[in-house]
Order: sequence, then structure tokens, then C-alpha cells
Amino acid sequence: MPETIITKRPQTDLKVERPKLFKVVLVNDDYTPRDFVVTVLRIEFRLNEQQSRKVMMTAHQRGVCVVAVFTKEVAETKTANAIDRARKEGYPLLFTTEPEE
Repeated sequence: MPETIITKRPQTDLKVERPKLFKVVLVNDDYTPRDFVVTVLRIEFRLNEQQSRKVMMTAHQRGVCVVAVFTKEVAETKTANAIDRARKEGYPLLFTTEPEE
């Protein structure tokens, strides 16, 4: 009868880190119509009408407003898409991404 050899695998501790998160920030400008800003927030960031208007008004009153927080790749993609949409319509609407602290 063949002899069975049992070997133990070395146990490794996997450390899974949460991905770093980035804020998408809406920057107020004096040229982009409010309704267009609301439309971009609804389409690109999936905010509802009420959320979109609140974010737009906060940016209007304070100069900037955090739209949402995502992983870096998602934040950068959504920011680029929103800016591209505005540029195609001739508006200087600006979003930025920055690390969440």
C-alpha cells in the first residue's frame, strides 16, 4: 500500500486594503446655466433632481461643493465625462478630483 504524505502549506496573512477614495468637486462659474449643471449632475453622477439642485446651489453659494466620493478611476472618469459634456455645449463647467482625507 502506498504511503500518503501530507504537507502543510505555509499560511499567509492576506492584508486587503480598501482602495483610496477621491472626492469629485463641482466648481462654481458665472457662465454655465444652472439647469445645465443639474442635468450633468443627474446624468453623469446619477443624482436625483433634488440632490442635483442642492449640490448646484451649494457650489453657487460657496464656490465649490463635493458631488460624491469614488475610487480614483471612477472619480476621474466621471469628472472627465462631465467636463467633456460641458465643453461640447460650449460651457466652462469644471469638476475636480482630490483625495479624500
